[in-house]
Amino acid sequence: MSARIARGNQGKAKARTRQPARKGGGGRRPAKKQGFVDGVVTSPESYRAALWWLAILAVLAIGLAVAFAMRVPQTVGTALGESIGDAGFTVKRVEIKGLERMERLPVYSVALDQDSMALPLVDLDGTRARLLKFGWIEEARVSRRWPDTLVVDVVERQPAAIWQHNQHLSLVDRAGVVLEEVKLDKMPDLPLVIGPAANLQADALTRLIGAAPQLKPMLEGATWVGGRRWDLRFQSGETLALPEGQERAAKALVHFARMDQMAQLLGRGLVRFDMRVPGKMIVRVTDQPGSTVPVLEAPVPTGDGAPVDPRTTI
Repeated sequence: MSARIARGNQGKAKARTRQPARKGGGGRRPAKKQGFVDGVVTSPESYRAALWWLAILAVLAIGLAVAFAMRVPQTVGTALGESIGDAGFTVKRVEIKGLERMERLPVYSVALDQDSMALPLVDLDGTRARLLKFGWIEEARVSRRWPDTLVVDVVERQPAAIWQHNQHLSLVDRAGVVLEEVKLDKMPDLPLVIGPAANLQADALTRLIGAAPQLKPMLEGATWVGGRRWDLRFQSGETLALPEGQERAAKALVHFARMDQMAQLLGRGLVRFDMRVPGKMIVRVTDQPGSTVPVLEAPVPTGDGAPVDPRTTI
């Protein structure tokens, strides 16, 4: 009995001596984890699957590019719009708002000039752009009103003057935009501006006349001279030469209006008043034989206090 036990213990001791000692403590070493690259990319099956997916994506990209090149989405959208139009949603009426002076027929023509009358396919932006080419129309908005109406809402420009240039008369707004041609026998009661680029000075002339509104009913026209200053022509035949610069011209015009109230300069047979020289007014009389300078009651003071004899001639 003791002999067996001894041999058994000896065998167990020998078995234990075969296992090498581990450094750093006992326990099993954890197995190496398989990484994503090792498991997916480096795997032959995964590599072949990735190639197939890349090939499929490339085919899809090429197909989409070809579809857009052949306008397939637009074709589908057009077909859908036409179907909606066939269901009864087509342009049957055009409603125009804000139009007072311009003729309505050109607006109708632009609004109805569409590639398709199906309401969803109406080109709103293109219609607006064509409307803005008319001089009368300053702003426009085009919209749909279901089921069958196209609404055109416009803002008209306001006429401010008549521009005479190259033997043509044109109606212009304050910014100088040409609105339409004007016939000589149908001229509206607006200031007449004469000369190259005088239309661009319509707003400046309006503000200038506003400095002496009592002269406006007597004014016949204004000539933009040399792109620098105004010559005002009155209905009684006189011409007033104003200095350069908006402020100086307005000041001179106010002084002239005061002198006309005091001595009645207009309608006395004088021809030209020149106020381009500060503190002076030079008066020209007619050159007809036997003409004389009209006698005024008293010298008229200018705005800066310097007296001016209206009988002075050049």
